[in-house]
Amino acid sequence: MFSKKKMIASIATAVAFAGVGFVATNDVAPQTFAQQEVKADSWINNYIAEQGIQPVQIQYREGTFNNWIPYENGVGKPEGVVVHETATPGATAEDETSYFNNNWPTIQTYVHAFVDASEIINIHSADYAVWGAGPTANSKYIQVELCEASTTDQFARSIANDAYYVAFRLHQYGLPVEYGKTVLSHDQTSKMYGETNHTDPTGYFANWNYGMDQFVAQVNTYYNQMNGSNTNGGTDTGSGNTNSGNGVSSNGSEGTISVSNPASFMVPLVNFNNDKPSKANRGLANNTPWYTDQTKTYNGHKYYRVSTNEWVIDTYATFTAK
Repeated sequence: MFSKKKMIASIATAVAFAGVGFVATNDVAPQTFAQQEVKADSWINNYIAEQGIQPVQIQYREGTFNNWIPYENGVGKPEGVVVHETATPGATAEDETSYFNNNWPTIQTYVHAFVDASEIINIHSADYAVWGAGPTANSKYIQVELCEASTTDQFARSIANDAYYVAFRLHQYGLPVEYGKTVLSHDQTSKMYGETNHTDPTGYFANWNYGMDQFVAQVNTYYNQMNGSNTNGGTDTGSGNTNSGNGVSSNGSEGTISVSNPASFMVPLVNFNNDKPSKANRGLANNTPWYTDQTKTYNGHKYYRVSTNEWVIDTYATFTAK
């Protein structure tokens, strides 16, 4: 799926990245963006609560984007989250994930995650920057795209999922919920830095009588629930848990692995089924870095997770903790 919105983004982004680092633009003075008032009253937020809608679990899939770009403050140091909207009616998170993975070298645009009413798909480590909102915003923020919904219930569920993803990332990186500072729309970053002309998701939200202030209130709800409690964000929290059985123990272990297989052009992957490893049908390129958020120990070897159920044995991996 593709839209004019994505093409406009690519023009700004192409100028921003001439290599693995950022090219800062110092000739545009950012506008001051005061922290906005957050309104708790929202019929959509109330609908989410009344219907007992719960966010889905975040899926971690390693995408094809092979640029590992530190934020301006360093790897693993984002300053907040930018909320986008796809402007592609009918496209699902699966559709958008597939499109971006196949076309980012041409359109010069990529984000960390896509969200719809039923899925949250994370396709690039949030420890590293992407190409979605112009050079300055790219160097600061995690970026997530919300897919368009066609019914009230779908919209509410997609908002719940999107707000959860934002809250999870803020909580993960120890950032507070601050509207206009750590939670921003693409519309806001366009006004702040003058490097893109996008206004999403403002218009789309307005179609549902919704606004960013109400969205941030929902983010805050989930964020508060995360304090002192478990989340359903998968294993990306880095919090350890142990499951014993058939010689397997599992633990959260967040960081990066560098992979290499001297005997081949690629590093083999394995799947774990019934707590036993089996050869996967894919591999990783030699001498490439991969984000990992969980390990398993089986028969004396440690395995590092690089996607939903794909693992690299320690024989081919060098781990660096986050």
